[in-house]
Amino acid sequence: MKIQSVLFVCLGNICRSPLAEGIAKNLSEKFNWNLKIDSCGISSFHRGEPPHIQSIRIAKANNIDISMQKSRPISVYGDMEFDLIVAMDSQNKRDIISLGFPKEKVIKIGDFDNGVDVPDPYYCDSDDGFREVYNLIEALLEKMFDHYGFCKK
Repeated sequence: MKIQSVLFVCLGNICRSPLAEGIAKNLSEKFNWNLKIDSCGISSFHRGEPPHIQSIRIAKANNIDISMQKSRPISVYGDMEFDLIVAMDSQNKRDIISLGFPKEKVIKIGDFDNGVDVPDPYYCDSDDGFREVYNLIEALLEKMFDHYGFCKK
């Protein structure tokens, strides 16, 4: 399967999927992969809001700017075009499939590391939870892109 576009999905599109989008865009630019990359949420709770301040901070600490992203809910009409739809956890994956997205397009990012779910750091009181989630997403993205044959040269 040739991957030209990737959509990252979490619950509210303010913590995990914005980080995944930012990290993936950074990798795509660095290695000239020319990928279309976006993120969204299962819910519309935070529609139009920027990412969580702690997500913005941890991304910035890693030289990635996600501050201009805006939360949006997933759309069967607008997002069906993506080659790969990447859920942050098992519940997200089930929700995406239940909305009518083809199972063969939907994966869980943790499938590349023994099926781990990326925990939602929304209720963390410190930057530590967000830092751990950032590091986990970064490591899982490396494995995912390796799996799909993207070179890092």
